[in-house]
Amino acid sequence: MAVLKALVLNGSLKKTGDEESNTEALTNEVLKLLEKEGVSTETVRLADYHIPYGISEDLGEGDGWPAIFEKVKEADILIIGTPLWIGEKSSLTTLAMERLYGGTGVTNEKGQAVYYNKVGGVVITGNEDGAKHAAASVLYGLSHIGFTVPPNVDCYWVGEAGPGPSFIEADGMSNEFTKGHVTMLAYNLLHMARILKENPIPAEGNV
Repeated sequence: MAVLKALVLNGSLKKTGDEESNTEALTNEVLKLLEKEGVSTETVRLADYHIPYGISEDLGEGDGWPAIFEKVKEADILIIGTPLWIGEKSSLTTLAMERLYGGTGVTNEKGQAVYYNKVGGVVITGNEDGAKHAAASVLYGLSHIGFTVPPNVDCYWVGEAGPGPSFIEADGMSNEFTKGHVTMLAYNLLHMARILKENPIPAEGNV
């Protein structure tokens, strides 16, 4: 069986080397489970790239998105990681979703959108409300552009309402709800990715 590839697009507003990313800490818990099952994993911190606004897979010189887009095309599993700010997914996550949308004109060898036969999920962290709203936005967006969205592929940690410790400070993985959803997300993505690898969606009616 071919090795599956999982890619995380981390929409944290922090660059690598800045403060720890709570979003990355939670996505890493998902990746640990996937790696245990033999999946190859990679995380891209979007803040490390210059990504211009636009609805295109390539906006020319200086655009950092094409390198990320190549990784998306190679992945079987895409996980969008985002912090919550004022109850919404981050601005970088919104930008990534727009750029993903801009790539829908790129097709696979069957003429389907390049995102067909890939599965998608979302991981969210914060210490305020909005997790389900952000998850609904991301998962609908992924489904709309061609990703398959299995059941229960949103996991989140928001702590208690109002200002307070973030995921790392609060040892968020001690929360049984979050821990359970990490497991469901990882294995439901894995199961569906394996199915699509062996039985891709037919091209008829989907080109």
